[in-house]
Amino acid sequence: MDILEKTQEAGTANAAVPRVAIAGVSGYAGGELARLLLRHPNMNGTAPLFLGRASESASAEITTIESLHPHLAGLGTKVSHAIEPFHWDRLVDTGIEILFLALPHEQSREWAPEAIQRGIRVIDLSGAWRLKEESNRAVYKLTDADPAVAAKLQQEAVFGCPELHREEIRTARLVANPGCYSTSSILALAPLVRAGVIDLERGIVCDAKSGVSGAGKAPTSKTHFMYAADNLSAYSVFGHRHTGELLEQLGLSADQIQFTPHLLPIPRGILSTVYLRLKQPMTATAITELFHNFYQGSPMVRLHATPELPQIQHIVRTNFCDLGFALDRSGERLIVVSCLDNLLKGAAGQAVQNMNLMCGWKEEEGLL
Repeated sequence: MDILEKTQEAGTANAAVPRVAIAGVSGYAGGELARLLLRHPNMNGTAPLFLGRASESASAEITTIESLHPHLAGLGTKVSHAIEPFHWDRLVDTGIEILFLALPHEQSREWAPEAIQRGIRVIDLSGAWRLKEESNRAVYKLTDADPAVAAKLQQEAVFGCPELHREEIRTARLVANPGCYSTSSILALAPLVRAGVIDLERGIVCDAKSGVSGAGKAPTSKTHFMYAADNLSAYSVFGHRHTGELLEQLGLSADQIQFTPHLLPIPRGILSTVYLRLKQPMTATAITELFHNFYQGSPMVRLHATPELPQIQHIVRTNFCDLGFALDRSGERLIVVSCLDNLLKGAAGQAVQNMNLMCGWKEEEGLL
């Protein structure tokens, strides 16, 4: 009997708590994931098993999640929670059923097949399993010990955007958590693309801006204070690794959309401004209805009444994606604005949203 069956049999209120582990808790997303799971109401005080990265496994020094992320002190039922060296036997002996991989792409590509083989379901926060097309995946320069096994698992992997793939996520063995930029852009465009109202011959421009935490915890010459403060810079023009997710999930070709990311001098948050033309003039009422119908039953998407537009300050430290739009007088030129927290709806929060679906719980459980 799998996790979903046990949950449904017991009922949500008294469901058996799944044993959960997080590999890679030292980064920003790993820390947020730990916070969400330590206070998740359906975990009944059962803390996840916290595991270090591969490079940290050989260390004999025992550290705690609270020493890495002091703001987590007091969460859960213990004074402190140890971070253990990663070992497959430890996962099996503990009865882990769901493994979150908050690891570099190469490590997740190696470990996910092993976890699946051992009967452990995986939610991967890296880009290792998001892309079906090899040409799109090439940006990660991944290699596989067993290419045949990896190729088979790649086709099975479910892109973890609940608003698009809710039913597939419920029964998935491997969920590939979307990128933060791609989540913001996909949610802005999906209702319009699916309705076939965009004039794709004129192209789509997606201008996206993210806080510094989107680049990860390890400092670089582009993310340290002296570079990022009082600055705004574009990067990875015509080559950002999240572009492939937009193409595959929206069914677009590379010449139909231009995605350009920018670095904002703020800690966290993403604002994406999407410019497009419609095939035929539409009214604001019709566009509003299109978005409402598409996101009906999606608790983590909030729609703003036009002409009100989303702002980063309203979504920071939440798992919401806020959407709004402006339509010109002709009814043909449309601008959609999408805002989310890159560490939550763009990473850890969406991962927990996926776990909720896999466990048969309310999608928004522990996220409001």
